[in-house]
Amino acid sequence: MTIIVHSVSGAPRAWRVLLGLAFKGLPYETRYLEASKGELKSSGFLKLNPRGTVPVMQDGGITVRDSIGCLAWLDAAYPEKPLFGHTLTETAEIWQTTLECCDYLRAAGNELLFPILVENKPLTPKGTSYHTALKTAADAMHTEFDFLETLLDDRDFLAGHSPTAADAVAFPEVRLVERATDTKADIMGALGFSKTDNRYPRLAAWKARIACLPGYANTMPRHW
Repeated sequence: MTIIVHSVSGAPRAWRVLLGLAFKGLPYETRYLEASKGELKSSGFLKLNPRGTVPVMQDGGITVRDSIGCLAWLDAAYPEKPLFGHTLTETAEIWQTTLECCDYLRAAGNELLFPILVENKPLTPKGTSYHTALKTAADAMHTEFDFLETLLDDRDFLAGHSPTAADAVAFPEVRLVERATDTKADIMGALGFSKTDNRYPRLAAWKARIACLPGYANTMPRHW
């Protein structure tokens, strides 16, 4: 049976799973839901995931409803092209980087982008509490970008020379910042994100490498 991934277009956690499937070269079907229509809270979807969140991945009789759980399960079920490494040393590094991105990169991205992309708030004058909070979030994101830039000093991908779970987790967060820069140029520019490819050249090259991988295009949010 074909692997099915239930997603919301642009949802970073579901995007992780789609990238993992692409990295492994596995066929799958994406079923998009629309949160604005209440589809995440429909009775049918809540039977798959009582929490009403994406991703949910189905493969035959198996249902997994957590993005990292999905990536780990895929490696157990389909060991070719592992997402978590071939050796214990690789596995340790990949898990470490993956979970750091889950914790710190994701948190920075949420604090920065939720008010800009979801709440659609304008940038208020310096000194206001909102401006200060947003500047703090931007600084945190720049710190995480610096971290990723360092990881890419001597390798093509975040944990080696082939894409892994770490790349699957980090890429949607980085790409969402780029999306915000494209659609909210003024506010993102004021926060130091107008020329990120120049400021983070290794990260720019990494994004380009992932975009060239087979199957990448099918993972892109359909509304972009």
